[in-house]
Amino acid sequence: MAVLADFRLLRPASAADAVRLRAEFPASRYIAGGTDLLPNMRRGLVSADAVIDLGGVAELAELRVVDDFLQVGAGVTLATLAADPVVRARLPGLAQAAASVAGPTHRAAATLGGNLCLDTRCMYYNQSEPWRQSIDYCMKIAGDTCRVATKSDRCWAAFSGDVAPALLALGAEVQVLGPQGPRRMPIADFYRDDGMAWLALAADELLVSVRVPLVEGWVSAYEKMQVRGAIDFPLTGVAVALRRDGDLIGELRLACTGVSSRPELIAGLDALAGKLFDDVALALVEKQVKRGMQPMETTVISVAYRRRVTPVLAKRVLRRLWAAAA
Repeated sequence: MAVLADFRLLRPASAADAVRLRAEFPASRYIAGGTDLLPNMRRGLVSADAVIDLGGVAELAELRVVDDFLQVGAGVTLATLAADPVVRARLPGLAQAAASVAGPTHRAAATLGGNLCLDTRCMYYNQSEPWRQSIDYCMKIAGDTCRVATKSDRCWAAFSGDVAPALLALGAEVQVLGPQGPRRMPIADFYRDDGMAWLALAADELLVSVRVPLVEGWVSAYEKMQVRGAIDFPLTGVAVALRRDGDLIGELRLACTGVSSRPELIAGLDALAGKLFDDVALALVEKQVKRGMQPMETTVISVAYRRRVTPVLAKRVLRRLWAAAA
C-alpha cells in the first residue's frame, strides 16, 4: 500500500510569501484543497520535499465584483463558487461547471485554482506503482514512450478539469504571480497542448485569481458525460456561451474538456455571427467541434464514442441555451 513520504509543511501569509517560499524550496508543491495532489502523492505520481499550504492566504479566497468583472481568487472553493448568487444569476455555466466536479465533500475542499491546474490524466499513468511497473513506465513518469501513441514524441494525457471550458467560453483571463511580479493572460493562453507540460505557468509562478467579464445579454451552460452520475472526471465536457440577437446568432463561444491535453476553445464559430440558428448553423458547430478535439485512448471509454458524443452534447447544450435566451 502506497503511503505519503515525509515532507515539510510551509504556511505563507500572502501570495508574495508563497512565491518566495517556492523559490526557496524548488522541490516544493503548492497545496490548497489537496483533492488531486495528495492522492497523486500517495500513488507515487508526484513527490515534494516541501508542501506550501495556501489555505491561510486571504487574498486567494476573495470573490467579489470589480467594475464589470467577477474577480475570483484561486483559493475560492468550488462549493462557494457554485453557490454564489452572482455566479448563478449572471454566469450560470460557471456555476454548473463548479457544481459538477466530483462530490459535495470534494467541492467543499477543492479550489478553483486546483481545478484549473488539474494534472492531466491517462489510464496508463493514473495507476498504482505495481501496475505501472508491470507494463513499464510511460514518458509522463520515468519512461520514454507514450503508451497512448507509442510512436509519438509527446505525452497525450488528457486535461479533465470542468471549470476551465466554462471560463474559456466566458472570455476569462487569469492573473499569476512570480518573482518578477504579476502578469495577466487570457485563459486560453494559460494552457498548452502537451500532456506533460499543459500549463503556461513557470515553475516559480502561482495562479492568483481569475477575472470574468460580466456582460449583459449572454447566457451560458456546461454539461459533461461521465461513467457515473457523480465523482467521475468528464469523458467529455462542453461549455457554451451565447448572445442571441432576435432570430439571429449574435455571438457564440464553445469549449470542450476531456478530449485533448488542454481545454479546447473551438475555433471557426465567429462565422455564425448574424446567421440564423438552424440546421446549417448546427452542422457548422458539429464540424468545428470535430476539428477542434483530439480524443485519444486515455480512458476506459473508446475514442470513437467520445468523438461521436462530443458534438451531440455540444448541439444539445446549444439548443437549450437558444431557447433560454428567447
